[in-house]
Formats: sequence, structure tokens, C-alpha cells
Amino acid sequence: MKVVVIGGTGHIGTYLVPKLVEAGAEVIVVSRQQREPYQANGAWKKVEHINLDREALERSSSFGESIRALEPDVVIDLICFSPESNQQLVDALRGQVQQFLHCGTIWVHGPTVEAPTTEAAERRPFGDYGIKKAQIEKDLLKEARKKGFPASILHPGHIVGPGWTPLNPAGHFNNKAFETLAKGETLVLPNFGLETVHHVHADDVAQTFFKAMLNWSSAVGESFHAVSPQALTLRGYAERMALYFGQEARLEFLPWEAFKTTVSEQEAQAVWDHIMHSPNCSISKAQRLINYQPRYTSLEAVQEAVAWLRQTGEF
Repeated sequence: MKVVVIGGTGHIGTYLVPKLVEAGAEVIVVSRQQREPYQANGAWKKVEHINLDREALERSSSFGESIRALEPDVVIDLICFSPESNQQLVDALRGQVQQFLHCGTIWVHGPTVEAPTTEAAERRPFGDYGIKKAQIEKDLLKEARKKGFPASILHPGHIVGPGWTPLNPAGHFNNKAFETLAKGETLVLPNFGLETVHHVHADDVAQTFFKAMLNWSSAVGESFHAVSPQALTLRGYAERMALYFGQEARLEFLPWEAFKTTVSEQEAQAVWDHIMHSPNCSISKAQRLINYQPRYTSLEAVQEAVAWLRQTGEF
């Protein structure tokens, strides 16, 4: 089986590509430029790398044809962010592939209404990213259910793992939040710290893609959450991370209008996005239909990433 992975050297591809190679697949990784994955693995020696500038080729309406020319059995698109980009690929691959897997996001749901959120919940996305991803999902499900296009959509939560900074208990990506907890100093949280975040280790996201391929008949025409078994409240997250550092959590809570003045504008935007979504997603459908069995809890995934940050001197 020939599998083309678009954007395969990023967070998810770092773990997914070796799984595919070890399963006997012929793997082609397509990216704008060749770079090393986050984790070394001997399987990468068996991977073919092809450099394509997606944006440039899409302007000439030739990216989809370039992927089709590789004659894949399966295409995994990890870096599509607009309905137009997705449609160009679908049009080129219709009738040519056994399966097409798209990387979505749990932000297609918008604000949490009933927790945990299931894949069947009404979509109420906000923000450019969530709105476009929700439209891509809608388009792909229509293609699959009405036209027979073999699409599956996997919706990751906040992806973490060694090699990059995780979303922290304050709701942004500045490592000073972890440093504050590690020193036993006071960390300021928005509101009462009861909004939720839902992490997932990149290896578990890779597992969902792999399992969706193994369970083709159950996966085609469906969306699945790719998250850890449980979400975290910001407060609980901070308390558990303080304990991880051998400290007792010292927390202060401020109303949003006051809190946002304590961080940079960029950090405030990140926090607002996360607390307004407060995701808390169910994995029961993925467990039932594609046998998704996450290896990591949210805290385990974050702590592995934080251990890497400390080892590399990031804080």
C-alpha cells in the first residue's frame, strides 16, 4: 500500500510515519521543505521525501494533480486549513484513492454546551480557524455520504509531546507559567480557573489515523475526536503540575478584564480562545468504531513535554 502524508514531518507525522513504515506501507512524505521530524526513528530511512510548495501549486490549481500523480492508495492531509484547498485535493483524488484522511480540530465545535462533547454535537464554531475547519468537515462528510468519496476526519485536541511547548495551565504558551509553578511562586489564572483544556499526545493522534486506516469500513464517512481520556480544568492542571514540580500550588484568580492586563496581547488572545472554547470531548465513538486506546492522560502527555523542555534548558 502506498500512503502519501502531506505535512508528515510535523507533530503528528513524527509518530505516524514510522507506524506506517513498520506496518509495511510505502510512504511518501510531501512538504514544502525537507526537515527533520521531532523524534529520530530508523523508519525514516525508508521514507521518500518530495518537496512541493502547496500554496504556489494551488494558485495554479495543480497541487491536487501533483498528489494524484504519485498514485497513492491512501492520502493523509495534516496541513489543510481552507475549504478551497481541501476541495482541490478531493476533486483530484475522487475515484483514485482507497481512503482520504483529514486532520481537523476539536475547535469545530465552538463553545462546549454538554460535556463531554460528542462528534454528533451541533457545530457552533467561531474564529477563522474553527469556522474553516468545520466547513471542511461538512464538505468531506457530504462527499463521503452522498458521493462515495472515502473520507475520514480526525479531530485532535491540544497536541503535546517532546519537541515543542505545551498549552500551559494559564491558557497560553509562555513557559514562564511552568517556571512559576516549579519555583512555588504565585500563578495567576483567569476567572476561577474552571474552564477546561483538552490535550492529547501526538503519538495518540497518530494512533487515531493509523486505527482509522485499519478499520476502514467503520471510519469512512465519519469524524472522530483524537484527545486524551479526560479534559483538565485550568485550576486542576496548575495544581497537578505544581505537585509534579514538588511544590504546593499558589494560585491567584482574576476576572477576565483584570487578568488580560497581566499578560501580553498575544498571550491574552490565546487564553481567550482557549477559555471561550473550554473543550471537553468524548472519545467513546473512536474507542467503539476504530479501537482507539490512548496511551497518555492529559497530564502524562504534558509532563513528558515539560521534561523535554527542562532537559533542553527551555526553563
